[in-house]
Amino acid sequence: MKFYNRESELALLKKIEEQSFQTAQMTFVVGRRRIGKTSLLLKSVEGKPFLYFFVARKNEALLCDEFVETIKRTFSKEMYGSFKSFKDIFGYLIELSKTNHFTLIIDEFQEFNSVNPGVYSEMQHVWDMHKSESKMNLILCGSIYSMMKRIFEHSKEPLFGRATQRIQLQEFSIQTIKDIYADYYPAYSSDDLLTFYMITGGVAKYVETLVDSGVFTHEAIIDYVCSEHSLFLDEGKNMLIDEFGKEYGNYFSILSLIALSKTSRSEMESVLEMQIGGFLERLESDFGIIRRVKPIFAKPNSRNMKYAIHDNFLNFWFRFVYKHRSAVEIGNVLYLKEIIQRDYTSYSGKILEKYFIEKIKKEGNFSIIGTYWEKGNANEIDIVAVNELEKQLLFVEVKRNPEKININILKQKAQVLIQTHKNFTVEYKGLSLHDM
Repeated sequence: MKFYNRESELALLKKIEEQSFQTAQMTFVVGRRRIGKTSLLLKSVEGKPFLYFFVARKNEALLCDEFVETIKRTFSKEMYGSFKSFKDIFGYLIELSKTNHFTLIIDEFQEFNSVNPGVYSEMQHVWDMHKSESKMNLILCGSIYSMMKRIFEHSKEPLFGRATQRIQLQEFSIQTIKDIYADYYPAYSSDDLLTFYMITGGVAKYVETLVDSGVFTHEAIIDYVCSEHSLFLDEGKNMLIDEFGKEYGNYFSILSLIALSKTSRSEMESVLEMQIGGFLERLESDFGIIRRVKPIFAKPNSRNMKYAIHDNFLNFWFRFVYKHRSAVEIGNVLYLKEIIQRDYTSYSGKILEKYFIEKIKKEGNFSIIGTYWEKGNANEIDIVAVNELEKQLLFVEVKRNPEKININILKQKAQVLIQTHKNFTVEYKGLSLHDM
């Protein structure tokens, strides 16, 4: 698959690289696994001098042997002496960068915590001593969100305040996904596009996997996901075990309940028979996997609140694969496929709502976009968008089938909000698969 999107990130990386000719720059790049961080960084240094180090979980001396070979191969330099610690290698490269400008990319940087946690303080010392003379463009990349956030943003960590730039890589936009379809499968249906968005969520690796395999139709995507050796079957577990550590079972249980629409804290605690406030806080603040959702215009102290999994794929994985993991583990992927097909219409309806929320956001016509419901989920409105400057309100009902849209009922549900925004112009709209 060809390289898509990332224009703003590439422009920023180019600017940082240009600044590093004057004085050393440290940038940290974070994003969930499979999001395309490495591809982006390698794209940004095409045709330029760079080193790429991947931090694997192994003995530091062995890891350093690999790095030394990379330096020799890249710069055609002999390196004399012993380089058995990363401190020695980093010191050597800092000295080299005083007379030779280059980019150093260190991928999976958080894994130094397993190799030698002292690396961070050693790097800080070398960086502080030589940064002003160095012309190194240092890019530190990681996929374990909680650890990368702590390394660079926790005030007690050695590298706190050292990074000059922070890039958090996001999923491909829905427009990029449509562009990909236009290039590779222009005959797509709305359901094809929705299923692709439902599974990949715009995550680069998932998109690339399906595109390179020629999988574009609704039926083919479900078949591929449910195939015996599919990447997608173990992906959720593989992604999150390292993030959650030994308490992963509790986190998985909570995420499974959210994916099954038990989205309030009280509902989850009732099922799990335990207090989960701390787990919810860490899932939101430390791991960035869930977010709190309140009705639009709700007061800051309102207790009318739900939790949602931000990531499309993880929501799908916990809703279907993790829930039916017993069948998956014994190889009965046909059972999983039947479950997905059975529930597809109702489940994809919620994904369609998310699709249109993202679409309206990208259009840039509104300052606030959200959903609305009253206590007990009464008068639920799929999308409410507000233009505070022009004093406009937009109420949207989303249905897969346009024939099921009822604007009159939507108008009734909206009355409470209209009464509190009497000087606003109001528009009502129905959106369906036909509007994708």
